[in-house]
Amino acid sequence: MNLGFYVIMAAQFFSSLADNALLVAAIALLMQADSPSWLTPYLKFFFAVSYVLLAPYVGAFADRLPKGTVMFISNTIKIAGCGMMLFEVNPLAAYALVGLGAAAYSPAKYGILTEYLPHSKLVLANGWIEGLTVASIILGTLLGGILIHARVAHVFLSFDVPFIETGIDTAPEAAVFVIMFVYGLAAIINLHIPRTGVAMKPLPAHPLATLRDFGTCVAALWKDRLGQISLAVTTLFWGAGATLQFIVIEWSRVALDYDLSQAAILQGVCAIGIALGAVLASLHVRLDHAVRVIPLGIVMGLVVIFMISVRDVWLAVPLIVLIGALAGLFVVPMNALLQHRGHHLVGAGRSIAVQNFNENTSVLVMIALYSLLIGADVSIYSVITVFGLFVAGTMSVVQFWYHTNRRRHGDEVERLLAFARAEDSAHHHPPRPRESDSK
Repeated sequence: MNLGFYVIMAAQFFSSLADNALLVAAIALLMQADSPSWLTPYLKFFFAVSYVLLAPYVGAFADRLPKGTVMFISNTIKIAGCGMMLFEVNPLAAYALVGLGAAAYSPAKYGILTEYLPHSKLVLANGWIEGLTVASIILGTLLGGILIHARVAHVFLSFDVPFIETGIDTAPEAAVFVIMFVYGLAAIINLHIPRTGVAMKPLPAHPLATLRDFGTCVAALWKDRLGQISLAVTTLFWGAGATLQFIVIEWSRVALDYDLSQAAILQGVCAIGIALGAVLASLHVRLDHAVRVIPLGIVMGLVVIFMISVRDVWLAVPLIVLIGALAGLFVVPMNALLQHRGHHLVGAGRSIAVQNFNENTSVLVMIALYSLLIGADVSIYSVITVFGLFVAGTMSVVQFWYHTNRRRHGDEVERLLAFARAEDSAHHHPPRPRESDSK
């Protein structure tokens, strides 16, 4: 990997670091306002709305401009969302604006990988980006937890700018202010992301034309025999992952008597497991073997159910790490496979937008259902059981779907797998230059 790749990774790291720290700060703002517990998951709901509603347009936008420029604009939008929180706008509305920035950022973040790197390095690159994302989750949740701590907040609140009344008077507000500077750092790095030389795709002339174009892209990926499997897996996984994030907070409160700061640390422990799984996947799973990891999703769902019997942190930590590792092992290869198929079918930015649309529709549905269960005072242990069985069951359905494709459309599936394998071989064993080429 060359220097440009690491610049891309640095930009992603700091933007994701701020995203995760901001979620903790936003939860603290809701708690400061004495909001009911069932309202907290709706932070993620409002964050994901933009991914769904704007999916037809952000993908086309990401393919219209250089990816680094798109990422810079997106981080600027996130800074504006932080500013809204400081001006006492409802945290849900402000976080929705941050979600708008994230929705525009995502197609560029993943799309640039398929433009900048050979396809044989996509699994490795996804291992890098998922590993750094996980590191940003760990450090971001820790940063958010530290910033809202009374002693740390007191240090920031004690600063006095002459002749300027900032209006920042509480720990969550001080945390948001610091996080704005992290987004600013990410935006500066975005300006140094290299150009890939890929031709820009013009935006359709009319919004309805964009919508029709997006519908065509969605249909193309769902009709593809490998694209539909990888899209189904990632759609289910990210909906479940967003819900698990809040399940861990509530479960750690009930089972371990943890506060928000401690629960954030436990989420970071889960992220460590995802990082381990992502690294193993990037080292050992080839692109054309990505579909072989689907059974790990079934196992992950069943392992989650063991959370209901844990009451001790020394048992909780290895269990959460194991859940994370299983998640990383099977989602990283499936992400890479989906990006590979999407790049060839509809283009890098548009394929990520399709992925975001499906995944975040799943997030909206599953977060809403989880919030309804919590609002109805359903036991967190019952919620965990239903959640684990749902994940295991749906992944079993996807596994059956793939085997059905192999049985009914074996030639087509083998051709697509051979295409991925050929690109991998072409990269690792490039043809020798002819004597005439070297003259």
